[in-house]
Amino acid sequence: MTIHGISPDILAALERVLGQSGVAADAAGMEKYLGDWSGDHHGGALAVLKPASVAEVQATVQLCGTLGLAMIPQGGNTGLVAGAIDIGTSRGAAVISLERLNRIRLVDADNFILQADGGCILQHIKDAAEDRDCVFPLALGAQGTCQIGGNAASNAGGVNVLRYGMTRDLIIGLEVVLPDGELWSGFSGLRKDNRGYDLKQLFIGSEGTLGIITGVEVKLFPKPGRIETAYLGLPSFEAAIALFRQARRGCSDLISAFEIIGSECVELAHLVDPTVVAPVAAPVHVLIELSSSTAVDLRTLLVDFLAGAMENQLVTDAVLAESSAQARAFWAIREGLVEGQAKRGYHVRTDLSVRISDIPTLIADARRFVTREHPGWVSQAYGHAGDGNVHFNVLPPLGLAEPDARARGADITAGLYEVINALGGSISAEHGIGRTRQRVYWTGMSPVHRRLVSALKNAIDPSGLMNPGCLFPATETLS
Repeated sequence: MTIHGISPDILAALERVLGQSGVAADAAGMEKYLGDWSGDHHGGALAVLKPASVAEVQATVQLCGTLGLAMIPQGGNTGLVAGAIDIGTSRGAAVISLERLNRIRLVDADNFILQADGGCILQHIKDAAEDRDCVFPLALGAQGTCQIGGNAASNAGGVNVLRYGMTRDLIIGLEVVLPDGELWSGFSGLRKDNRGYDLKQLFIGSEGTLGIITGVEVKLFPKPGRIETAYLGLPSFEAAIALFRQARRGCSDLISAFEIIGSECVELAHLVDPTVVAPVAAPVHVLIELSSSTAVDLRTLLVDFLAGAMENQLVTDAVLAESSAQARAFWAIREGLVEGQAKRGYHVRTDLSVRISDIPTLIADARRFVTREHPGWVSQAYGHAGDGNVHFNVLPPLGLAEPDARARGADITAGLYEVINALGGSISAEHGIGRTRQRVYWTGMSPVHRRLVSALKNAIDPSGLMNPGCLFPATETLS
């Protein structure tokens, strides 16, 4: 049985390139590649193709191009915007999974560089760096499953953006199979290279619409010798942002994370681990982490800073981690609340960004909107406050039938986007556009913006075979 149906001749041609083990065209073999992590979306495919080398990726892309077969590149499939699954391409498409392209190619601790295949799991890269007394700082809840090529294609964020930047800031070079099957390599090992256009930036954040990332060259950093973590209670989000401003000045670039959590979120972590207990009781919780690779006395720095913040009544309670185990327990609350939301079932999920100073206004305006227009729905606010990223999610009333919840959820999402637009913010801070946000992204562009991105797409993928329906409308004539 096939999902869309694929002709025996095309199937045989694909198997000649990849072997029988590299092609799945039956429902059972394709199932795990057709749904997203959240369970919100499930799609179809003509086939799932699994190349095991860069040469096989090239051959696969060339064959698909000859056949006019649309291609959806897929990494660990941990995204939240249906960027790597086909939920609406009428002509059907082949998913190209990079799971077999998973080698670490090089770890150069002298130059603080690591090269890996695009399908290499993020945690394996982090482990390889640590083995050489280095750190690769990209940190995501899905790091045990997501792949570095997908991280690059979606420009992933995470908890360490404040210190190290987005994935874009961590990449030195890329290797990409273009839509015609040709291989472009931007590997050089150079931190500074000012020879014209920086082509890798075209593919970072392009979500597989311009090519398939088969290799990534990333920056490593010295492994921190000291890490200090504190869990804080604050009276308001206004106080949290005031505290962040002071922390940026008082602790400088030693801050590696500054997370805000509305107290209403904590009970969701209990759905994952009933033993989780928040160390403070306050309307707003903050997780702050300092790290340094040198012998800086971070403990004294953090204690002195928090003493001043408590004296000024910005912080009402503070608990400093006395061990790495206690620090992990603090982080388990932040990580568990995300998993708890998924465990509770369908919910409205957003990924908003505003100027840091606008975070309290965003949360207040969004809460008022939900309370006024959608009584009974429960607001959840948390995120990476240090970079302006707020995940404002909304849970349906318990017992509401899922079809009804999803119908109302679409209205809530539209209303929250109106809130963010009024503040000059973005509907996507770190999750990307994919297919779920494609319409609002496309219609919200200025004419000149649309003309520029269309020109790029037409120049690199003139046949429109790379990930149709993601970022760009699948049926849009890009002219």
